[in-house]
Amino acid sequence: MRKITVLSMISLDGVMQAPGGPGEDTSGGFKYGGWTASYGDEDFGKIMAEEMKPADYILGRKTFEIFESYWPQHAGFWPGINDGTKYILSQTIKNSDWKNTVFIKGLTDIEKLKNSEGADIQVWGSSKLIQLLLKHDLVDELRLKIYPLTLGEGKKLFDNGAIPAAFILTESHVTSKGVIITNYKRAGEIVTGNVGP
Repeated sequence: MRKITVLSMISLDGVMQAPGGPGEDTSGGFKYGGWTASYGDEDFGKIMAEEMKPADYILGRKTFEIFESYWPQHAGFWPGINDGTKYILSQTIKNSDWKNTVFIKGLTDIEKLKNSEGADIQVWGSSKLIQLLLKHDLVDELRLKIYPLTLGEGKKLFDNGAIPAAFILTESHVTSKGVIITNYKRAGEIVTGNVGP
């Protein structure tokens, strides 16, 4: 069985849309693209380099279109994205010239993929896909980079569909620019009780 890890950059209010640049994703009139740009430092760069090692990927259609237009020409920065198999969840796109790209149609295909043999799977961007995975308890690990700002609008990581689920913190780090980097692994059911004496 393969592990599915969601890697996401989010604001304090949970927005994950267009962290990389102004033209990345302006859907819904989003005007803050590139909101992560001023928060890079040496520690953050080392963590990103570790996370960008070769893996397989599941991407939603919109993230795939953004990645396909950029990463094949920038392999020096992220070689793994070109070499890993990219499974694209789409009802509309059927083929691509980007090497190692496979199109899948729905939840059943994702479940089969998770239960197969092979490399672990990363999910970058892809807000609707992440929400589908969370709704069906298919996320094994969340690797979140939480930025010290609120955006007030935009696509959110947790929106309409996450099931109640417990996670345990396995790693955390705060960068010199105040970005909180956390790794959470799925840890069974929520435990409730009384607080206080």
